[in-house]
Amino acid sequence: MTAADATPDAPPPPAPGAPGAVLLFPGAGGNRNNKTLVALDKGLDLPVVRADFPYRREGRKAPDRAPKAIACVREEAGLLADAAGVAPEQVVLGGRSFGGRMCSMAVAEGLPAAGLVLVSYPLHPPGRPEKLRVEHLPALAVPCLFVSGDRDPFGTPAELAEHSAAIPGPVTHVTIPGGRHELGGVDPQIVEAVRTWLAGLP
Repeated sequence: MTAADATPDAPPPPAPGAPGAVLLFPGAGGNRNNKTLVALDKGLDLPVVRADFPYRREGRKAPDRAPKAIACVREEAGLLADAAGVAPEQVVLGGRSFGGRMCSMAVAEGLPAAGLVLVSYPLHPPGRPEKLRVEHLPALAVPCLFVSGDRDPFGTPAELAEHSAAIPGPVTHVTIPGGRHELGGVDPQIVEAVRTWLAGLP
């Protein structure tokens, strides 16, 4: 194709290695139409896909076990990379709570990614700080963004800072004052945090 054949208004392709698309998954009790995911879809400049895990597609309430959920992340990431015309390592992965955690586990197991967006990361079950979900964090070599409320019972800002220090990749924390796990009513702040973080990625 020559320059004359190109569409003048078409956005330029992302530079090699730069973020080229975003894949988002909901929390365990939500679906792809979660308000925060929709706000990110509308507010980011990159192509965004909001995906459901198999249990949601099948009408079940109980979340999939990690291997099945991680396989879903891998499949959806591959489909998005192909559809957006970017390399697998140019896809940013993440989402809310369970969705973000499954994406982080997929990356820890070797799935290429440009970075992880972890909204309300569930560090531990409420009231069970001893049941940490951190074993895979030392395997995360990609940039990670944590956006959480300072009243989230799934992990305090101090707990997140302590345990995310095990991540070898660059880590950014954005704390929403007064925010609980659902982070209701602060979608504009979340979108701005993600936009700013994405703009700073290589």
